[in-house]
Formats: sequence, structure tokens, C-alpha cells
Amino acid sequence: MDIYKNKSRWKIILIVVGMLILIVTMFYSNYLANKLSQSEDKNVVFYKMATEKIFKNPDLGADFSLEDSILNTFSVPVVMESEDGTLRGANFAALENNDIEFLKSKKKSFLDSGKTPIKGVGYTHFIYYFDSPLQSYIRFFPLVQSLMLAMFIILGYYLFSTSRRAEQNRVWAGMAKETAHQLGTPISAILAWIEHLKISDGVTEEHTEIINELSKDVNRLELIADRFSKIGSDPKLELSSVYTEMLQCKEYMQKRAPKKVHFEFVKPESDYQIQVNRHLFAWVIENLIRNALDAMDGKGLIRSEIYIEEGYVCIDLSDTGKGIPASKHKTVFEPGFTTKKRGWGLGLSLARRIIENYHKGKIFVKNSKVDEGTCFTIKLPQVS
Repeated sequence: MDIYKNKSRWKIILIVVGMLILIVTMFYSNYLANKLSQSEDKNVVFYKMATEKIFKNPDLGADFSLEDSILNTFSVPVVMESEDGTLRGANFAALENNDIEFLKSKKKSFLDSGKTPIKGVGYTHFIYYFDSPLQSYIRFFPLVQSLMLAMFIILGYYLFSTSRRAEQNRVWAGMAKETAHQLGTPISAILAWIEHLKISDGVTEEHTEIINELSKDVNRLELIADRFSKIGSDPKLELSSVYTEMLQCKEYMQKRAPKKVHFEFVKPESDYQIQVNRHLFAWVIENLIRNALDAMDGKGLIRSEIYIEEGYVCIDLSDTGKGIPASKHKTVFEPGFTTKKRGWGLGLSLARRIIENYHKGKIFVKNSKVDEGTCFTIKLPQVS
């Protein structure tokens, strides 16, 4: 089974299994706590019977030494009230055992809970008993386990996502570098043939024009190979005008776009500066424009707007194409996602890598409606 393709189902399964574990643990912890409570109730009764025996035989309980040894055999906190109303505590913290105000508050909380004290004799005329620390620990154990399980799941999900993303990045970087390497050989051969044609006999003016256009296309192939070779390595960033970079991308793509597609790149109020690698940044913009052209079926408007927001230079690039469903706004950046019959679905994935990893920026779908169009936003740190 492909876990990645069925990750929603696996998430539901993990949640259900986690809930079952917590429910079983909770019921079992409550069961243990109830059993312990019953055992402690019996211990309090045994203590009451022991104190009655000591009260009837004063020689047994001289200076409370026997009673103290009995109290030390179990950890149930108790407040004992004598016939004259004197309170005495046992199995609380050392200072609390003799704190009259504390003992009065414990007695009040006991009576407010609706419980009935155990009736004895003498200095244990009434015995008010409370849950032992162990019983409280057992009752709180499901909560502690829930927090630990949640932390484990969060850590596991983070490590899984990080390792998966790192593996994907290595695959795409390796593929990009291999593509650049493979392009190098035919490009060098074509350049050699072009130079040979230039010095050949019988080259007419028309042939010269064709040769010049071929040279431009080969130069473009060299640029593409250079872009691919930079994937996976730290590119050099240079200070540049964002509007100037956008115009260069527009001029290149507009010549290759259908005549019924119009471009509107709005000039910003100021010449905003950013640190970019020109080749990689142009790749991102051209990829977005190319996707827009594919979505518009040969006619429509591609619009760009640049503005400042919270220290970032923001670029909105919109089209009037087919749009993207709301459920796919984040999925479009995942490797392999594509709505085209051809292509590997790597364009937007690599675009996000270039913007986020290399330029410390953000790229996302700002808004999109089916059959109305899409707007992508790129945010890059502004340079003063």
C-alpha cells in the first residue's frame, strides 16, 4: 500500500488507535484507583478498630507509640477529631499534620463532598479520610500518558515529514544536476555546428538570421542548464530591482505567448530592492507565467503587482485561467502534482524550494476560483 497516496486514511487510523489506547488506559486506571480506594477504606476501618482496642487498653497505647506505628503502615491521609473537638492529622506533610487551619479546611471539604466520617471512640471520635497520593497518581496517569503520547506523535510526525522532505529534496536536486549534465553534451555540439555554419561558404543573409536565432536558443538552453545545476547548492544572491527582474521575465515570455494573452505588469511606487539569484528567480516567475498560459487556453490577462507588507516585498502574479479548487491550494506545491497530461509536476515544488530555502521567502496561492483565475503571491525580504 502506498502510504503517501493514502495518508488521510492513515491519519484517521492513527487517531482512532490513539483514542482506543487512551480510553483503555483511562478505564483501567480508574479500575485500579477504585480497587485501591476500597483497600484504603478497609485500612481506615482497621485503624479505627485498632484505636478502639488501644482506647480500651490504655497500657497498649502509651504516648501514642503503638498508634503511630499503626498509622505508618498505610499512607491514607486522615484527620482525627476527639470527643472535645480537637483535630489531629496524620500522613499529610509534616507541617500540615499540626496546622489547625489546614485540618479544619480538610474536614470541611470532606463533609462538603457528602461523605460520612468513620465514628470511633476517644481521640478518634470521628475519622475523616482522604485519597492517598498513590491513588491521585493513578487517576492522573491517563492525562500524563495522553500528553506523552501526543508529544511522541508530534515528534514522530515531525521527524517523518522532515526525513521525507529531505529525501525528496535529494531526489529533485540529483535529478536537476543530472539533467544539467546531460544537456551539456548536446549544447556543446550544437554550438560547434553553429560556428561551423557561420564560416561556411554560401551563407546568405537569410541563413545568417536563422543562425543568429539558433544561437539565441542555444544560449537559452545554456541558461536552463545553469539553473538546473544550481539546484541543491547555495546560489549566489545579488542586490536587484524586483520590478526590473519582473520586466525581463515578462519580455521573454510575452514573445512566446499567444497574441490574445495580454500582460499587465504594474510599476510600483518605489524601486524595491531584494537579494536574489537572477537565474533562479527568473525560473520561478517564468514557471508561474507558463502555468498561467497553460490555464488560459490562448487568451486572457496575466497581471503583476508589487507592494510592501510587513518588511517583505510582495509580488502578486494573477491570471484569468481555469483556477484551482480550494482543496488543492497547498497540494499544488507537492512534488508530482500536476493537472496536465504531460509533465512531472515538479515546477511549483522547485519554485517553492527556490523561494523558501534559497531566498528565505514565501510562496503560496493567495486566492483562486474555478473558471475565474488564480493569484500566486511571492514574499521576499526587503532590502533597505
